[in-house]
Amino acid sequence: MSLVATDWLYNNLNEVKILDSSWHLPTQNRDALKEYSNEHILNSIFFDIDKYSDKETDLPHMLPKIGEWQKIVSNLGISNKDKIVVYDNSDLISSCRCWYTFIYFGHDPSLISVLNGGLKKWKQEEKPVVNDITKISKTYYSAKENNEMVKSKIEIDENISSKKFKVIDARSKERFEGKVSEPRSNVKSGSIKYSSCLPFGKLINKNDNTFMEKNELILSFKEIIDTEDNNVVFSCGSGVTASVLALAYSLINNKYTPTIYDGSWSEYGLIK
Repeated sequence: MSLVATDWLYNNLNEVKILDSSWHLPTQNRDALKEYSNEHILNSIFFDIDKYSDKETDLPHMLPKIGEWQKIVSNLGISNKDKIVVYDNSDLISSCRCWYTFIYFGHDPSLISVLNGGLKKWKQEEKPVVNDITKISKTYYSAKENNEMVKSKIEIDENISSKKFKVIDARSKERFEGKVSEPRSNVKSGSIKYSSCLPFGKLINKNDNTFMEKNELILSFKEIIDTEDNNVVFSCGSGVTASVLALAYSLINNKYTPTIYDGSWSEYGLIK
């Protein structure tokens, strides 16, 4: 159950751990933590995608080391057997990045879900928001990495000649084709050789930020890929919207293990 509906969460607020993992592009001039402090779903805890990342690299919000992840999740009061629902208040559907990270570090995929429509749909339905501080009781969380779920730059380069997997980029066509500048000044324009583009926005209903229906998702993916193919790697600007494609693809292919090029174009297109 990768997605849960707003009504389901409303009826199960006290039965799950809830994370607000809102994240915005630097160019948007939005403060996700401040927005969370002003209003959030009852019992939710803020999950800082930038803070809870690898601090030993200059690349944005790369996966943290396993020991650090265990500390992060333990300090959030989450246990291995907890059912988690992640939501966001972001145009980028950043909750999917949090969903991917938990699965990468071994959380049972059946116990981690994204709130379909996020805070946008929740508020449209006039469901309650609060500004209370959520009390957290520290736990001990044990993680195990699923290394097959992430690709490195070396593997991406090798794949250009070996073509063992398909690379699909979640950025806009304009960015993918190098027709506009990247949001980060130290990154050139363009895309990975032989990769394909499927802008993540094509899979999302703009009116309420929900994922499109399964048949619509299938049609979008079929334009560029055989939807029974499990050798698929998603990329984007910095690993956030790649996770949107990974979740969407898992909705139409239940044999697919979400796999992301973590460095994405922020690493591949880095100006040296």
